[in-house]
Amino acid sequence: MSEESERLEQRLARATAELESVQSAAADAERQLSAFTSSAFSADGSVEVSVGGQGEVTEVKFLDGKYRSMTASQLSDAVLGTIQEARSHHSRMVRDLFEPLTRPSAVMPELPGLELDWDRILGPAADTLPEESCPRGANDRLRDEIDGDEV
Repeated sequence: MSEESERLEQRLARATAELESVQSAAADAERQLSAFTSSAFSADGSVEVSVGGQGEVTEVKFLDGKYRSMTASQLSDAVLGTIQEARSHHSRMVRDLFEPLTRPSAVMPELPGLELDWDRILGPAADTLPEESCPRGANDRLRDEIDGDEV
């Protein structure tokens, strides 16, 4: 076998190992996500909201009977604001969990990071993140450049 063939085989073996590592990390992140919960409290301490793996509301608690002295509008604002805060916190945590998978390989720089479907991963909570906070894939950047060239 030639020296070039051996180098090619070694690179292929490294690339395969890297791919298996990324697949394992992605599966682990998905397992963590399925068990993930996050909670937030309203600013006045009257409401606690918990969300599940895709930002779905799993529990709303009214704390210390404070809701009894609140107007309907105040209670509504506290509940909706706390849901928004819980989903926003959830989205940041999930983004931080999956973001390392979007980076190019340190071992094989030719291997780009994974392009993730943030809407599928975050579910309804995807809407709580600003557009620029989700890592973007090469296809998104290429699409932006093509759109930018159109006059």
